Amino acid sequence: MAFREPGTPRERRFSARYLVLIPITLICAVTVIDSLFPPEVHLGPLLVAAPTFTAAFAGPLLTGAIAALAVVAQVVIGFISGEPASRNHQVQIAALIIVGTLVVLFTVVRDRTERRLATTRSVAAVAQRVLLRPPPARSGPLEIASLYLAAEEEAEMGGDLYAAARTDDSTRLLIGDVRGKGLPAYGHAALLLGAFRAAAHRKASLPALATHLDGAIRWDAAQWGSDAPDEEEVFATATLLDIPDRAAQVHTITCGHPSPLLLRDGEVRTLGARHGALPIGLGGLGDPGGPGPFRVDTFPFAPGDLLLLFTDGVTEARNAEGVFYPLTDRAAAWGGHGPREVLRLLHADLLTYTSGRLGDDAAVLAIRRGGAP
Repeated sequence: MAFREPGTPRERRFSARYLVLIPITLICAVTVIDSLFPPEVHLGPLLVAAPTFTAAFAGPLLTGAIAALAVVAQVVIGFISGEPASRNHQVQIAALIIVGTLVVLFTVVRDRTERRLATTRSVAAVAQRVLLRPPPARSGPLEIASLYLAAEEEAEMGGDLYAAARTDDSTRLLIGDVRGKGLPAYGHAALLLGAFRAAAHRKASLPALATHLDGAIRWDAAQWGSDAPDEEEVFATATLLDIPDRAAQVHTITCGHPSPLLLRDGEVRTLGARHGALPIGLGGLGDPGGPGPFRVDTFPFAPGDLLLLFTDGVTEARNAEGVFYPLTDRAAAWGGHGPREVLRLLHADLLTYTSGRLGDDAAVLAIRRGGAP
């Protein structure tokens, strides 16, 4: 979800129907008042405010019309004052024409930029939906909900990602954050998600899956020679989970990623990794087909428990004083809610805490095992 401020050409056309009365009223008022004042008092220069104000909410055509109306008003003022050919009056008309022309040119450039930006936003939104397909609402005994928050609508696409896959008797999940921003990070995120979706449904062990992902990232970097000194190293922090249908457990492999939170009976527990691994792309130095150096941590995950997985865009969000968002403290109040409600509460609370401005993209997954706790 992105944050957006109003101001697109369509929105301005809607508001222009009413706001245009303001510059028209200003032009009429200046014309009438200037004609009533003594000749030595000149209010004509105030007419320049009319097209300038119009440019804030209207496009080139309406702004040009108001600028032309202001010039006509200045000419009328000259005839009423009896000095239509005076040098002062001619200079005011010339200045009004120049300023009006510049303002109209500004609106032309602005509208072109906004149309180009709107096209970019549309393409990015479609790519985001294709890449980050929402996980199913239910998978076996699990309820799942997802949330993606973009830092800025104009910001480059980030590398935050999540995915889910089914095996015969369990659900596997991935949440991660690829290093960098823009198209390179987006491409690496697509590669990681593709490798996960291709292999996660198989009956291979969780360490073998992690090794497969690690090998995919390293192979992609090596095939183009990106291990050159002037190239940035490609890696992704990630957490892999395997949640059996019939066992009240969750198996995890944490690769340099923030630890999940477990919400149970109004309490919050951090599932800290006892066997933490290097980020994906930096480990798996053994045989790519083998289990690699990745080791599994197992935690209780009983019916009614809720897991909260997130990227560092959540915990590194700051308020106006620069204080990080206290996710663990806030999550304690969300116990007893379902995944969708927890993410709704998190979303609203995070926007309030940061005044609607995130410093980085953020992805969140909420998973609850069905049944009474």
